[in-house]
Amino acid sequence: MTFLELAKKVLSEIKKPLTANEIWEIAKEKGYDQKLNKQGKTPWATLGAQIYVNVRDKSNTEFASVGKRPKRFYLKSQKSLFDIEKIETEENPEEITENKINFLEKDLHPFLSYFANYHLKCFTKTINHSKSTKKEFGEWVHPDIVGCIFPIDEWDTQVLNLSSAIGNTSIKIISFELKRELNLGKLRESFFQCVSNSSWANESYLVAAEISKNEDFMNELTRLSSSFGIGVIKLDIEEPISSEIILPAKTRDNLDWETINKLTLNRDFKEFLKRIKNDLQSNEIRKEKYDKIYEPEELVKRLKIKK
Repeated sequence: MTFLELAKKVLSEIKKPLTANEIWEIAKEKGYDQKLNKQGKTPWATLGAQIYVNVRDKSNTEFASVGKRPKRFYLKSQKSLFDIEKIETEENPEEITENKINFLEKDLHPFLSYFANYHLKCFTKTINHSKSTKKEFGEWVHPDIVGCIFPIDEWDTQVLNLSSAIGNTSIKIISFELKRELNLGKLRESFFQCVSNSSWANESYLVAAEISKNEDFMNELTRLSSSFGIGVIKLDIEEPISSEIILPAKTRDNLDWETINKLTLNRDFKEFLKRIKNDLQSNEIRKEKYDKIYEPEELVKRLKIKK
C-alpha cells in the first residue's frame, strides 16, 4: 500500500474531511500503517507531504482540501456528503490573524530546508556570509542556502558507478535567495539579487514567507520569473507543509563553474562541494552533514518561542 492509497482508504471509511495527522492516527489505529510499502523515520510527515503535493494537481487527483488552519482533506467523490461552505466558516476567526513580520531571515532557513527536503528531495547547506573573504566579492554574490538533489537513492549501484565513470552523475545543484517578504517596492532589488547570487546553479529560487497579492506585483514577478528562469517559493510559517512553489524555475543543464570557483572563497560553500563529492564517491548520503530537518510542529514551535 502506498501513502496515497492509505489516505484514500481512511477517508473513504471515515467519510469526512480530516487533517493529515488525523489520517495517520486513524491509519495506525486500524493497522493500515503496517501495510505500507515503506515507512521511513517520519511516515506521518511523508503522508502529509504526498497528500499536499497530490491535491495541488487539481486535474489529476482524487483528493481535495478545505480550510486553512488546519487544512483538511476529503475525496472528491464524497463532496456531496459535506457542506463545504459550512466547514470553511467553522475555522476559529480568533486564530486567523494577519502575519506580522517579527522574525529574521535566518529564522526561515529551517522552513526552507524542510520544504527542500520533503518536496524537492534536496539536501541543503546554509551559507554563512561571514565565512567569506568579503574583499573578493561584490555586493551580490553569496547565496543564502544551496542544495543538491542526488540520484543515489533511486539508481542501482552499477548505474551510479557507470555514470560516475563517464562524468555524468545527474545531480542537480540548487541555489536559494531568502527574504522575509516580497512586495512591489522591494521586488526588483530582491529579484536581481537572486539573479546575481544564484544563476550559476542548475535551478535558482527566490524564497519568502510573505508575498504580496497585489495584481501589479504578481504580474511583474511572473514576467521576471519567466524572463530569467528564477522560481519563486512561498513559505508557510503557520503550516510548513503547505509551503509551495508558486512559480517554477527553469532548469539549466550546465553549471557556471567560474562563479562556483569564486564562491569557494566561502568556507561553507567549499565544504558543501566537498560533501557532494564524498557522497557521490561513497554512494551514500551523509544526511547529518547537511542542514538539520525539523518536523513541521517543531518548526512552528521554535518560531513561536522566539517571538
